[in-house]
Amino acid sequence: MAGDVNGFFGLMFDNMTVLSFLAGILIFVFKFPADIIYTKMFPGTALAVLFGNVCYTWMAVKLREKTGNAEITAMPLGLDTPSTIGMALTVLGPCFLALKGRGMEEHAAAILTWQVGMATMIMIGICKLVLSFCGGWIQKVVPQAGLLGSLAGIGLALIGFLPLVDIFEIPIIGMVALGIILYNLVAHRRLPFNAPGVLVSVVVGCILYYGLGSLDLLGMKVTVPTMEHLHFAVPLPTLGFMDGFGEALKYLPIAIPFGLLTVVGGINVTESARVAGDDYKTRDILLIEAAATILAGLFGGVAQSTPYIGQPAYKAMGSRLGYTLLTGLFIGLGGMFGYVSFIVELIPRAVLAPILIFVALDIMSQAFAACPKKHTPAVAFSYFPTVARLLQIKLSNPALVATATFAALLVEPGKSLSELQVIVALGNGFILTGMLWGAFIACLIDGKLRQSTAYLLVLAGLTFFGIIHSAMPDGNMYLPWQLASPARLVPFQITTAYLVLAGMIYGLSFMRTEEGRS
Repeated sequence: MAGDVNGFFGLMFDNMTVLSFLAGILIFVFKFPADIIYTKMFPGTALAVLFGNVCYTWMAVKLREKTGNAEITAMPLGLDTPSTIGMALTVLGPCFLALKGRGMEEHAAAILTWQVGMATMIMIGICKLVLSFCGGWIQKVVPQAGLLGSLAGIGLALIGFLPLVDIFEIPIIGMVALGIILYNLVAHRRLPFNAPGVLVSVVVGCILYYGLGSLDLLGMKVTVPTMEHLHFAVPLPTLGFMDGFGEALKYLPIAIPFGLLTVVGGINVTESARVAGDDYKTRDILLIEAAATILAGLFGGVAQSTPYIGQPAYKAMGSRLGYTLLTGLFIGLGGMFGYVSFIVELIPRAVLAPILIFVALDIMSQAFAACPKKHTPAVAFSYFPTVARLLQIKLSNPALVATATFAALLVEPGKSLSELQVIVALGNGFILTGMLWGAFIACLIDGKLRQSTAYLLVLAGLTFFGIIHSAMPDGNMYLPWQLASPARLVPFQITTAYLVLAGMIYGLSFMRTEEGRS
């Protein structure tokens, strides 16, 4: 029972942290209406967590009955951290700003953005449903350096760096909370009474925040949420996602890689559970994950769920069947009765940010640890598109750079492509770009020059139509000959560059080297 309680707090706070950053990014970065988030987005998102965890708990019950092993631990399910933050930063937020930029009224823009988020979930869910039958093949074909490297780039720039900024905005609070997380979860040192580090970090951080804030020692106004922050909303099925499909198609190059990464991640975590002694069927795990994501889209959710890394860790702390059921009920009911949004308002982001720092460190470390040592340059190189995307997010934020200034910087006299245009192009389709860059270099390192050439040809084809390296600030796909100059130069020049490089690598494949013939 104690193990299930500890597991519940860890899994619950993981989900709460992701919900907090989803809301925080949309509200504070993009000025998105909070009521739409809490009454439209949260209930359906939370319902998917309830559905997935109940299903995984039932799978654990059936496995225990089948094997007679009372030590079976359920597979944990929660909101996928990289894609949820990615959705907020690269789909929902930019979509909201683009719609307002076209003259749409704020509330109408927020509703359509919500519908775009729903449609994106449906597309991701369908993608996951299909890939659940061929995820193993994808895992074999694409080198781990590409799959894990692109995810690690998100860990570095979006999951790690942005929360680090939140920590240092209230450094006294954030650093104390971060210190507890680093001590317990990174250094693996026990806290007094073997208390769970996530819970202690949140409790201590909140006490300091409201205590010092009441004494006016933080240099900012601190307010305690009231009952009006309880946003009651029952998730209901809706076809509103159909109105968002047109806009959502523009973000398909971002959405599909998110789905692919969770499928591969699901395969990896199922394998880790098998090694720990719990032999779940991979396809069943992936199908439930896909069904939960589609369910979220049908009920207004905007974040996909996924089996979490760390099932062996939950098993080691004594968690069995109860922690997933408790988490599903707490998050699912909280989305309906509004206490999830209340807790999101109650816990400052500087207190929750260290949890994401830990997640980012784990993702980045895993990418280097799981890949062959010789592939580390490929992993590192796959980070760069996400860094470009981070720069684009900051530079395109009207609160930091005026829209007119941003547009003017896209054109730089005397250059075929301006510096900002290059940043925009590198950042658009960043997940898919990072994955393919990592795969290209990993194959190059292994001496598989013709496979490396194939990846370059794929990059060229995707670039030409704006699936990656789109010349448009909002990442739209296009027919390149319909673009106006100087944007037209982006697909033609970058595509040509990939083709030239592919020709060179292919030519080198006919030469014998010390590493052997390709």
